[in-house]
Amino acid sequence: MQNTPPTSKTPPTDPEADPVQAVQVPQSCLELFLAFNRLALQGFGGVLAVVQREMVERRHWMTRDEFVEEWAVAQIMPGPNVVNLAITFGQRHFGWRGSLATMAGLFAAPLLVVLTLAVLYAQYSSHPEVSQGLRGMGAVAAGLILATGIKLIPALKRNPLGVVLCGVIASVTFVSVALLRLPLVYALFVLGGVSCVLAYRKLNLNPSS
Repeated sequence: MQNTPPTSKTPPTDPEADPVQAVQVPQSCLELFLAFNRLALQGFGGVLAVVQREMVERRHWMTRDEFVEEWAVAQIMPGPNVVNLAITFGQRHFGWRGSLATMAGLFAAPLLVVLTLAVLYAQYSSHPEVSQGLRGMGAVAAGLILATGIKLIPALKRNPLGVVLCGVIASVTFVSVALLRLPLVYALFVLGGVSCVLAYRKLNLNPSS
């Protein structure tokens, strides 16, 4: 049995909270479908920046803190991050129908676009202009991800570990994966496990934090 979500939530009273007057919720499965369809059609080269802008800044379906937490959960689950986020978000609001709506939105129109581009790429992939253009798009995607990460840094102010310790863990993760080329699973379970233990201890020592 599912519960119909309220139309909005009370805005946070924390003076450092996100500058959003109220967190909205989707009103129908159709709205979910259209939102995730729009999201997917913008996600060239990576969807993190697009998901954050669409769900936090444009539609106000999540606060910045909620998005950081939900994206972290989506990353540790098997499968594509945005798919995991879409399934859990849709299920929370409309049960299995919501999950189907978000999944359909993610794959319907983008599937047609991908098939069309695949046909075109097969014909023109040998052209140097095409390969150079794709390399340029890769740089743009990296810039979008970096910009989104910077925008989400203020959410760490309310993390129980604090900004400094979060920065240390993020730096160690970057060095391990990007420079030392360690398997991602090591960083996920070792550094992620250490972070969970530290956060758990911090919350137990300071229940009000």
